[in-house]
Amino acid sequence: MKLWRQLFEHYQSYHAYGPPRLKYMGYLGVVSYAAFYLVRFTRPNANLYDDLGLRLIAVGLFALLALRDYWPERLRPYYIGFSYLVLLYCLPGFSVLTALQRGGGLPAISNGFIILCLLVLLTDWRNTLVMLLAGTALASLVYYLTSPNPRIPMDLVAQLPAYGLILLGGNLFKFSTEQIDAERKLRATQALAGSIAHEMRNPLSQIRHNLERMQQALPQPSTSPQPQTLGVRQVDALYRHLAESELAVTRGLQVIAMTLDEVSAKPLDSASFSYLSAADVCRKAVQEYGYESDEDRARVSVEVREDFSFRGDETAYLFVLFNLIKNALYYLPLRQDGRVVITVDRQQVLVRDNGPGVPADVRARMFEPFRSVGKTGGTGLGLAYCQRVMRAFGGDISCESVLGEYTQFNMRLPPVNAQEAQAHSSAALQKARDTFHGKRLLVVDDDAALRTTTRHKLRLLEAHVDEAANGQRALELLARHKYDLVVLDLNMPVLDGYALAERIRDGDVPANRDICIVAYTSEPAHLASVKTQKAGMDGFVGKPCAQLPLLQALVHAFEHPAPRTRPEDAVLAGRQVLLADDNPYNRKAMTAYLHQAGVKVTEAAHGQAVLELLRERSGWDAILMDINMPGMSGLEAAQAIRQSTLACRDVPIIALTAHSDEAMVAAAQAAGINAFLTKPVDAYVLYEELRQLVAAGVSRAAAAPLAATPGGTAATGADLLDLKRLESYRRIGMLDELLSDYFPEAARLIDRLDAAAQRQDLQGGLEALHSLLGMSGEAGAAALHQLVRRIYVPMVEERCWPPSDGWLEQIRALAIRTDAALTAYGREQARTAAI
Repeated sequence: MKLWRQLFEHYQSYHAYGPPRLKYMGYLGVVSYAAFYLVRFTRPNANLYDDLGLRLIAVGLFALLALRDYWPERLRPYYIGFSYLVLLYCLPGFSVLTALQRGGGLPAISNGFIILCLLVLLTDWRNTLVMLLAGTALASLVYYLTSPNPRIPMDLVAQLPAYGLILLGGNLFKFSTEQIDAERKLRATQALAGSIAHEMRNPLSQIRHNLERMQQALPQPSTSPQPQTLGVRQVDALYRHLAESELAVTRGLQVIAMTLDEVSAKPLDSASFSYLSAADVCRKAVQEYGYESDEDRARVSVEVREDFSFRGDETAYLFVLFNLIKNALYYLPLRQDGRVVITVDRQQVLVRDNGPGVPADVRARMFEPFRSVGKTGGTGLGLAYCQRVMRAFGGDISCESVLGEYTQFNMRLPPVNAQEAQAHSSAALQKARDTFHGKRLLVVDDDAALRTTTRHKLRLLEAHVDEAANGQRALELLARHKYDLVVLDLNMPVLDGYALAERIRDGDVPANRDICIVAYTSEPAHLASVKTQKAGMDGFVGKPCAQLPLLQALVHAFEHPAPRTRPEDAVLAGRQVLLADDNPYNRKAMTAYLHQAGVKVTEAAHGQAVLELLRERSGWDAILMDINMPGMSGLEAAQAIRQSTLACRDVPIIALTAHSDEAMVAAAQAAGINAFLTKPVDAYVLYEELRQLVAAGVSRAAAAPLAATPGGTAATGADLLDLKRLESYRRIGMLDELLSDYFPEAARLIDRLDAAAQRQDLQGGLEALHSLLGMSGEAGAAALHQLVRRIYVPMVEERCWPPSDGWLEQIRALAIRTDAALTAYGREQARTAAI
């Protein structure tokens, strides 16, 4: 059996990649086996063996092979094994048996050559030999058992050397072809890896440069306990270098994403397209590009002759412009007067440099993938990506050049349908009106003209809008009235925007402590993002800003507020918490939340590891522990802790669970658990529970009756995502990691669940469902979390599989929809961040 498993693994791996050869063989088999029968048996021949029954079986098997895409989900894991039997019967088995029954002859010889060639193409050499020998042996056995006068056709025997030559030559040829393909793949992989490494040098160099500047801005190191102060310039420099580092990381990730998208030919999702101003996007590209020096920055300019709108993805188009700017700057050091001019004019954007130019023969191939023109280490994917983006927008890109004079890239974009653009604008304005109708807004700016302009832009919201000329006046108004949103200038006399935001969040105006704050600033976007986030603001808008993007930014900030922290949560800073969960993704998310509150976290994967860590050292302030873990469960671990002689046996224990019925609560209380948090856990519910237990010094004797504390805001009805949770991930910098890690992990768990269901392994299914339940909740997949919970809870209580069919298909389909929704959310966040 071990030998057979190894043999079958070779067959599986042979069909794991590439085109679905088995499905195509099914179509070929149905047609050819039926056609050959009609050709041979339309003319009467009394001596010809009629193989209709055997042939009908072969046609039926081939048909099932061809209809792979229509197989039920539960049967698809058996497709490869089924195909093995089909090939064994239909190729060597059928052909040898019919050849023997017919007594050989030219048709049998030709069939033997055809079947042998197909077998070589459809299997690896090991299975070719096994199928050939097994099929021949079985067919010969059937022939000798069923034929009254069996004999060996000598003309077939005479062809054995030719058959052997086909077998040997075919496999040698295939082996050499595979070696060539492997060598090509290796070289392509090495080239791609080297190219990505080359492309990443620039952002990594920028990060290193900024780290060196940060080091210069910091005060001299000292062992003295006396506090060290930083000057205003040092703080500004640190923020600037931090923002530039974040921008370099973003650009580096874009390089990787662009390369992978181009390699996989991943199409752009037109559903994420919006209406963009060509002039605004070009100015933004020039402002945000990661220049290597101030000299390079001075070489690039934007000239707007006639602005226009187009429909596309801003992030993708920015990256197109970044590619073209990078390519132009690469060659400009050859000329001291080198310039790059981006011109916006009548449905086209021109990127022109006065560099050395590009030869005509090179221009003809420069948009092909993996074509790098005169650059050492380039991926050769940048221009191919640019072309694919432009075509996705409905436009195109071309290049014209004169050697020694200039190179110009022409990007033509289709005109926007006026009716479509108007409908889009009207819908966005209506959404803003619906969001802020009847609400109270405050505009804070020391420039009276800007206050008037902003108030005019907000007029159509049908909201009550007040004005304040400085932060102190704004604080007075906030103390008198409850507001819903503040549009806040940052650079003001008396009390600037940062100081005002700090006092609001510190509780100087309790009624407005959690008010939505949107900064209105002329600082670069990457710098404003870092500063406003640190100041506790919910978003920012760049000055100057047209009405529509201003209102869209206000709506987004209002609907996706930043998580709020409280001064009383300072009691958590420096606390030692032991976090136990068998799911590493859940641990990562919880750890990130706890770090935000200054908590020091030690992780464990199961209950036994918790006990070992408690024995190794003391000083723990709390234990957060999943109930369902392999080996020693959370309940067993809690009971062992309370019954031990450990110094920290009375440490507060908070249970993390996706299922908290009365029996579970009673068992947890008996085990000495102090509180429940139901997954998915909301960060601020977690903070509050920890703060109360830690501050009160809760012990087992003083533990209050347990109650399940709800987690984050769950989505209901048709909602797929918990947007509040996703927004909190964005704020702590985990959104990109979530989007890249979530669905592969969900798919893996669903596959585990599928395998357990097929084996009728109830415990394995419960473990997979438990992991999927916790992971989907933590990842903000609200609808999937609810569906899995509805299936998981009865399975736990009744200890049996769901009675109705199709529950697994429901989970898989919803997981796919959730992944698409998460992807769309990520694109929207990237687009909004770029704005």
